[in-house]
Amino acid sequence: MEISINKEKALVVFSGGQDSTTCLFLAKKKYKEVIAVSFDYNQKHKLELECAKDICKKYGVEHHILDMKLLNQLAPNSLTRADMKVDEDAPKEGTPNTFVDGRNLLFLTFAAVFAKQRGINNIITGVSQSDFSGYPDCRDVFIKSLNVTLNLAMDYQFVLITPLMWIDKAETWKLADDLGVLDIVKNETLTCYNGIKGNGCGKCPACKLRKHGYVEFKKLYK
Repeated sequence: MEISINKEKALVVFSGGQDSTTCLFLAKKKYKEVIAVSFDYNQKHKLELECAKDICKKYGVEHHILDMKLLNQLAPNSLTRADMKVDEDAPKEGTPNTFVDGRNLLFLTFAAVFAKQRGINNIITGVSQSDFSGYPDCRDVFIKSLNVTLNLAMDYQFVLITPLMWIDKAETWKLADDLGVLDIVKNETLTCYNGIKGNGCGKCPACKLRKHGYVEFKKLYK
C-alpha cells in the first residue's frame, strides 16, 4: 500500500525541557499544524508536565498527556523513585541512574500510534547523540532502527525527525536564539532532574550540561 506523507503536520514529543521546547518552536516555524504529546511516567518532577502544558497553552499548541505510569513500576530509576538520589556525575561504567530503560522506545512507539490516528507522519524528538549523557536510546542508530520497525509494525510511513541529533548544547542554544525564543527556553522550560524551573539546581547532570552549553553559546555566538 502506497502512503503519501503529509508534510503540513507534525507531532512533537514534548517534555517541557530545553531540547523539546526548541524542537517545538522549530516545528511551529516549519509546519502548518503542530501537536505536542507529553508522558506521565510518575516522574518526581511533575512540574515538567505543568511546564509543558503552560508552554503549549501560552503559544497555541494542541497538547496531550499520555499515561505511562507502568514504566515507573518496571524500570526503577532516580527520576521516579524518592529513595534514589540523582547521580551528580556520570558513572565510570554503565548508564547513569537517571536512565529509564525503554523510555524513548515506549514514548516514540506510543507517539507513533497517536500520530497515525491523526494522519500525522512526522514525529519530532529532541534526542541528541552529541549530548546524550550515556543514554543508549538517544543514539542515531536506535532512532533509525525504530523508524523502520514502526513503519513495518503499523504499515505506515512514519518519519522520526531529530533536529538536535548532531549538535551540542551550545548549538541548541544558538538554534533557540535564531528562532527568537531564547528567553522562553531559558526561563520557561524545565530541564533539571530535581524539578527546578529555569536555571535549575545547578548540580544534576542535566543542569551542568545546560549551563555549560549556555556559557559556550555566549562565548562563541554573542
